[in-house]
Amino acid sequence: MQTFPAEEIGEKVDAYEPDVTLKGKLRRRLIRLAHRRPAKVKLERPMVSFSFDDAPATACEAGARVLEQRGLRGTYYFAAGLAGRDGPMGRFATGEHAARLHAAGHEIACHTFSHLDCGQSSAAETLADVDRNSAALATWGVGEPVSFAYPYGDVAGPAKTALASRFKTLRALHHGLIANGADLNQAPAVGIEGEDGEAVALDWLDKAHARNAWLILYTHDVAAEPSQWGCTIGTLERLVDGALVAGFDVVTVAEGARRIGL
Repeated sequence: MQTFPAEEIGEKVDAYEPDVTLKGKLRRRLIRLAHRRPAKVKLERPMVSFSFDDAPATACEAGARVLEQRGLRGTYYFAAGLAGRDGPMGRFATGEHAARLHAAGHEIACHTFSHLDCGQSSAAETLADVDRNSAALATWGVGEPVSFAYPYGDVAGPAKTALASRFKTLRALHHGLIANGADLNQAPAVGIEGEDGEAVALDWLDKAHARNAWLILYTHDVAAEPSQWGCTIGTLERLVDGALVAGFDVVTVAEGARRIGL
């Protein structure tokens, strides 16, 4: 299990290697069927949330500018133990970035402290890491997080159940929409990443529009030459503008949860 302890702040963070064993693959498939919290969704208009995982500095700067220039706000899933370090997506943001985003009206959400793999850690380890992250965010003055995203999109049963009482939404990485019956303990999301990221996101925006549903999009870095997990500034601009033209309400994840009654 790979973690990023605070003592290593300043060192480079390496790319993660997931559990690719048959046991790991089966666990990831089966956990989506268990410990569910079905959503009840009835919207007048489709919603979309733009979120940023791990909070690379470019997402907090260039990504935030794209949204703010249009009067919009996003959700930033911070893993405080990564703050200020270099990684495969560039430099991670700091507490100062988070404080500025919070003051501007963006949502600061939880992503564990050490970017823990919640699928391979025990429930006790997961909860302790989440507590540590919440405490760190509190020292940054960004409030108590109400939204959570599993690092790597993975979780085991006991942790999934335990975290359900802590957050309004627990977000994963498998594709899908938040409509009636969607699991709020492992909510679907669509990545804006890689060469086909924009096309994939557009396809899911079409699906959300047709079903009057809520779509959560996520990316990592936002740059002229992004990593394989990020997107370009132009891609983010086109997706945001396209959503607005199509009549979507662009909301933070916390606001989306509020609108469906959480």
